[in-house]
Amino acid sequence: MVVSREVFGKTESGEEVIKYTIKNSNGLELDVISFGATLVSLKCPDSYDLLLFLLVDYLSNPPYFGSTIGRVANRIANGKFSLDGKEYSLAINAPPNSHHGGPVGFHKHNWKGVIKDHRKVEFTYISPDNDENYPGELTACISFTLTDNNEVELYYEATTKAQTIVNLTSHGFFNLAGQVDRDVLDHIAQIKAPTYLPTNDVQIPTGEKCSVSSPNSAFDFTTPKPIGQDIDKVPGGYDHTYCLPQSKEFCAEVYHPPSGRVVKMFTDQPGMHFYSSNYLDGSPGKGGVCYPKHGAFCLEAQNFPDAINQPDFPSPILHPGETYKQKTIYKFEVK
Repeated sequence: MVVSREVFGKTESGEEVIKYTIKNSNGLELDVISFGATLVSLKCPDSYDLLLFLLVDYLSNPPYFGSTIGRVANRIANGKFSLDGKEYSLAINAPPNSHHGGPVGFHKHNWKGVIKDHRKVEFTYISPDNDENYPGELTACISFTLTDNNEVELYYEATTKAQTIVNLTSHGFFNLAGQVDRDVLDHIAQIKAPTYLPTNDVQIPTGEKCSVSSPNSAFDFTTPKPIGQDIDKVPGGYDHTYCLPQSKEFCAEVYHPPSGRVVKMFTDQPGMHFYSSNYLDGSPGKGGVCYPKHGAFCLEAQNFPDAINQPDFPSPILHPGETYKQKTIYKFEVK
């Protein structure tokens, strides 16, 4: 196991962006950069790279390729929420809602990286009070660990100086076929969730939990099936949160039959947002490969979207003296 660092580039203000590379004894190699605490690549021993990324446009990164998302992942209805009777208004960057922490969320900041040991890198960002109009100074940390069991472990912690809301996630875009200009509709997915969150026409949860088998079985992945099998029954494609059972067993698995590659996901979060990359538009990524619509899948561990405005959802509120914690694991295998 070894961790190395090198200068990857510079921010618009001239600050160095550092790339950290972790290699395990099996030949798996993980690259993470300090800007946005972003996953850049995951290279298999056969050199296939399973993560999408925009090398040329990484400071802008409109699809959020590999980014750490905060202060609050996913959508907040109308960009508004209340704490202790005070209403807060956020930037509207996915009209009419606020999305993924706002236009200058955690993905647009250069985190401070530290090599913790021979297999782990930790990033820290101190989000000031009123950052993107969120209250309270928040200190967020995320570590990336690559094990010899071919597991990428993500561990998050956050503390605040004033009451605030927090919901962090990592937005890795996976294609188990590697850097190809093909979609992932042939990938076989299984999601161990009996219910999901239906949404309204602007992608805000209605507040209900709906069985995956009713009224639209297109959402049922309890038995493995191709991502593309029922995707035409879901307007736009999958962009929905699944409600996970509170267990440490795996919550999702995606398998690519031609290569035999598998990724399994484990998390302690109440939800997993399953996204079929509905807004990719053929823009070029690594090696000039064009990333088409549905050219990747995302398994985003997180709290439920708009939880601050939904009284029956798990609370995203963090108080001074408390610590937000999350652990998520992506395990890679070959069948």
